[in-house]
This record gives sequence, structure tokens and C-alpha cells, in this order.
Amino acid sequence: MPKFSFSLFLSIITIFSGLFITACENTTTTSDNTNGTNNNSSQGLKIGTLLPATGDLASVGQQMIGSVPLLVETVNACGGVNGESVTLVEVDDQTDPKAGAAGMTKLATVDQVAGVVGSFASSVSTAALPIAVKNQVMLVSPGSTSPVFTEDAKKGTFKGFWARTAPPDTYQAAALAQLANKRGLKRVSTAVINNDYGVGFEKVFVETFEKLGGTVINKDKPVRYDPKAQTFQTEAGAAFAGKPDAVVAVMYGETGSLFLKSAYQQGLTEGVQILLTDGVKSPEFPKQVGKSPDGKFLLSGSIGTVPGSNGKALETFNKLWNEKKGGSPGEYAPQAWDAAALLVLAAQAAQENTGTGIANNIREVGGGEGTEVSDVCEGLKLLKEGQKINYQGASGNVEIDANGDVVGVYDIWTVGDDGKISVIDQVSP
Repeated sequence: MPKFSFSLFLSIITIFSGLFITACENTTTTSDNTNGTNNNSSQGLKIGTLLPATGDLASVGQQMIGSVPLLVETVNACGGVNGESVTLVEVDDQTDPKAGAAGMTKLATVDQVAGVVGSFASSVSTAALPIAVKNQVMLVSPGSTSPVFTEDAKKGTFKGFWARTAPPDTYQAAALAQLANKRGLKRVSTAVINNDYGVGFEKVFVETFEKLGGTVINKDKPVRYDPKAQTFQTEAGAAFAGKPDAVVAVMYGETGSLFLKSAYQQGLTEGVQILLTDGVKSPEFPKQVGKSPDGKFLLSGSIGTVPGSNGKALETFNKLWNEKKGGSPGEYAPQAWDAAALLVLAAQAAQENTGTGIANNIREVGGGEGTEVSDVCEGLKLLKEGQKINYQGASGNVEIDANGDVVGVYDIWTVGDDGKISVIDQVSP
């Protein structure tokens, strides 16, 4: 590639990303300071979201997107951060790494946010992270669970500007392998989306399942499907070949539904247990896969795992959600709430509205030796008084380690004949 001016390149990217994102951005301004807000301590805190309102993960993304505006509204009602209201800029990453990179560029260079809640897809966070790190923006994901982030963090790649409120798939994959073993499943196949999430999950699952005495019959020829594919007959045939006891399906909702529907239509699923993960756990997914001619949902009897929530703030969060929005929050909503809470608390602890200030304080407010608080406003009050806090979140205790990871719990869920999803157990690694 010929050499060229990086500053000119960044200017071009900024212009085009601004045009690209305008159509899918929603700015929630809750501060009088609406013009020229920069990522510095002299102006109000500005944060962003980079989450999938559309695309392959929209069915899950839509369930979490409401959490951050609710958090910002709550914080501003009790005095804001560092004496001023918080401003929120929302961007749809479309479950697409290119759109995510463009969105992150805009948030960092045009909106000049100090922190971002996002992304959900590991592949999108992978694309967004270099931009966040370069611009010293703290990125906190409520659901990017690929083990690759842990490995990169250990190398110092992220310079402290990365954390997540959902545990990595090193834990979930192990939990699913243990679940398969307890169910007496000895011979399984894997079928995964070909990205950081799917391949990383597959690797840990295979290692754990084999240690437990199981056999992955397609280990040497794993099925990894193209996330942009539209038909999956060949991949489904390969995944169900050899009469496995179960097929471990690590997928996203839109493409995963097409994959599994293809398997059912080819008559491949009879007598095979379907094991699912968090990427498809939404009320819409059984409907997307469809029903048999007799009206029974095709996914009936399938089981799966998903990061759960058991934090001290969960009951209060659920009550607030019901009061403001009605019903109950969906998957990853507590993790998104906690991600935003950590951003505002860390900024207050730093007494400055910068990404560097947040990065330097986020671990302390989430897992330090201070007073335990589950109420964000109480935490802000104590921090303003110069005290230290240990935030106990809705998803869990959100004690972020040196690699940006947390340890959580996992719900075990199943699909009924009526297509409804129910949680039947919970397990902690």
C-alpha cells in the first residue's frame, strides 16, 4: 500500500463515517451543553452506545438498548456527574464490523465521547477497539464474550481502555460442555458462526468436552458458516452427519434461524439434541426457526446457556424498568445498565470527564475496598464526598480484573412446545 498522510485519512474517514451513521443515529441530549462538547473535564460527561438495533443480533440487541438511556435519565435526575448532566449519543452498529468501526470513529472524533457502551458482537468490538484505544475512549461491552479479548488484554493491546460486564466464553463454553456431559451426551458435533465469537466458543467447548470424556465427531472438519450467507443446506448436512447425540449451535439469531430451519427441513434433527448459546436467546428466535406442520415449534426441547444476572441491584433495576417501560428487561439489559453505571461512576471518581480518567478508575469503583453500593445515585453521592465505593451491579458484582473480565453466572434455558423460553437452572463457573 502506498504511503499517505494519516491525518488526511482520518479526516476522510470522519467525513464519510458521519454521513454513514447519520441515518442510524439517535442522540439523546440531557444537558444544556449541546454544542462543541469535548472529551475533557471542563464540560459535561458525554457517553455513547454502539449496539445492534438492526442486523443479525437485532433480536437480542433490542432487548438491551433501553438500559443506557434509562441509566442516564436516572443519573441526571440525581445531579449528574461532576456537577453537570450527562449527554448520550446512540449509534446502531448493525451487527456489522464495518458499520461498527465507522460508528466508533464518529463517536470518538466527532462526538468526542469519553466512554462507550458496546459493542455486543465480538466481531464489532474487535473492529471498534483500535479506534477507541487510539482516541482514549473507554469501551465497556455488555456482551462481547470472545476469549480473544482476554488474550489481547494480557498483551497490553488495549492499554486499559477495555472492559466487559458479561463473562468471557471461556466460562460459558465450559458450562455448556458440563451441561452436555450431565445430560449423558457422548458424541456431539459443532456448528458455529465463523467469527471471533463462534470460533472462540468452539475451541473452549471442544477442549472441555474432551476432558470430560466426550467426543466431538467433526473436530477435524468443523462447521463454521459464513455470517453473510443466505442458505445453509450444505453446512447443516455436515453438522448433523454421523448421527451425533447433539449439535452445539453457536450462532446469531438471523442466520442461526435459517441454519436450523434448513436442518429441520432436511429431516436431520430427529433424535438429535440441539444445544444453543446466548447469541440466539430471545423470545423471537423460536418463531424465526418456525413450526412443524402439526403446529409444534421446531426448537421444542432444545436447551442452552446464557450469561445470567444475580446482582444486588437486579431487583431495583427490574422494578425501575417495569415502571418506565413496562414488562421485564430482556437479555443483557442488566449488563448494559452496569456498563453505563461503571462509566459514570468512574468519571465521578476521577473528577474529570475523560476516557483516561474513566479507564484509571473503573476497576476501583467496581471492585475496590470502598463502601458497597447498588444504587448508582448513592454511589455518585459518596464519590462526590471523596469516599471510595464498591459498586454492586444488576448483572453481578462487576469486579473487573486486569484483563477487563468479570466472572458471572449462567442461566440454563429451554424452549417449550409453545415456543416460549424458560430458565430451568443456573450455574456459576
